[in-house]
Amino acid sequence: MAPPRPLLLGLIALGLLAGTARAADDWLAGFADSLTQVPAALPVKGRLYVPAYSSLRTGSGRARLDFAVTLSIQNPSEVRPLVIERIDYFDTAGKLVEKFLAKPVAIKPQGTIEVFITKDDVRGGGGANFVVGWAADGPITEPVAETVMISSIGNFSYSFVSQGRPIRPASGQ
Repeated sequence: MAPPRPLLLGLIALGLLAGTARAADDWLAGFADSLTQVPAALPVKGRLYVPAYSSLRTGSGRARLDFAVTLSIQNPSEVRPLVIERIDYFDTAGKLVEKFLAKPVAIKPQGTIEVFITKDDVRGGGGANFVVGWAADGPITEPVAETVMISSIGNFSYSFVSQGRPIRPASGQ
């Protein structure tokens, strides 16, 4: 017997909503050894902007080369956990493409987590970027966030790195 229509629509909606945060953070399972408990109080906060070029024009500008993108977020602190509150992926027009966290996670000192965008996922385009929101329970070394882009055509391979930058208000003179 088929489920009642409203129930079926509700299940479909739940499935779509679950996809907004990468299937309830299942992608984090591979980094379980890098994670620890999230501290209760988080007075130190920051954000990073990390360029991620999922597609670039080549040659005359008509051809496009698509890249696989790996976002690496590293905790350089030797003593404090780094809490990641948000990992959001935006496209060239600034539209939110995907949220990667449903809830904050804490990276152990010297630990790392990664987000991977496949080469065939071209939703981001040439101006794609990540915004990473982070926090800590006290003074901490700022996190390191970088993207590594990799692609190949025939026998040629291409790769490059883009470093994250702190998002801070500009001071006027």
